[in-house]
This record gives sequence, structure tokens and C-alpha cells, in this order.
Amino acid sequence: MASRLNPYLSFAGDARQALEFYQSVLGGELSLNGYGDFSSELPPGYEDKIMHGMLETPAGFTLMAADTPPGMDHRPGNNISISLSGEDADALRGYWDKLSAAGTVSVPLEKQMWGDVFGMCTDGFGITWMVNIVQQA
Repeated sequence: MASRLNPYLSFAGDARQALEFYQSVLGGELSLNGYGDFSSELPPGYEDKIMHGMLETPAGFTLMAADTPPGMDHRPGNNISISLSGEDADALRGYWDKLSAAGTVSVPLEKQMWGDVFGMCTDGFGITWMVNIVQQA
């Protein structure tokens, strides 16, 4: 298998819900491994938390995520966004509609000065998404 680069998101206890939501948006196969699958000596409440989750979609996207491990601080920041881009306007608009529905739109999905249709939103789990629909010349 060739090397690949994947976004890996950290959550404060709702990784399962987030990954299930992203699966409903992007489709694909979801695998979830909980902390409780590997250890019986866990702090209370970690039995059902996600140690590693991976979503692999039919479009070739791979998204990984986990709940912050016991003893580590969850520190969300604004230093990363996930970008979905391409020429398939219908698919990209569909992703946008679902991602932005329970979130906050910071840049509406519309034609921009560089010619593409672009939008940016933060979903209901606090993750920022950028959608760029490349316009044909």
C-alpha cells in the first residue's frame, strides 16, 4: 500500500457521534475501536469512548478520529480545517448542505473572486470545513 496523509481529529467524548455523522454525509465504511476493547482498567466513562476510528469513503477520502485519551487535555483550536474540493458540484453541494445544516456558516457557498464556488462552515462538532467547487474554464 502506498503512503497516504489523513486528517486525524480529536474529540472530547463524542468521536463516535461525529464519525457516524461524517459517515452519513460522506458515505463509506466506518470502523470503531473503543478503549474498552483493549483494557478493563479505565477511568469511569471511558468504556465506550473511541480509541481509534476510521472512515473510508467511496470517493477515496479517509478520515480518522478518537476521543482524547485518559489523562490528556482536549484542546480544540482553529489551526486546522478539512477541505473538500473538486469538479463534482452536485456531490460537493450535498456534502456542504449536510455539514453546514447544524453548524455555522462563516463564508456562504458562492462564486468567489478566483472563479470557483467556495464556502466555509463549522459543523455541529466544532470542525471547520472548506468546500471548493472548481469551475470549468
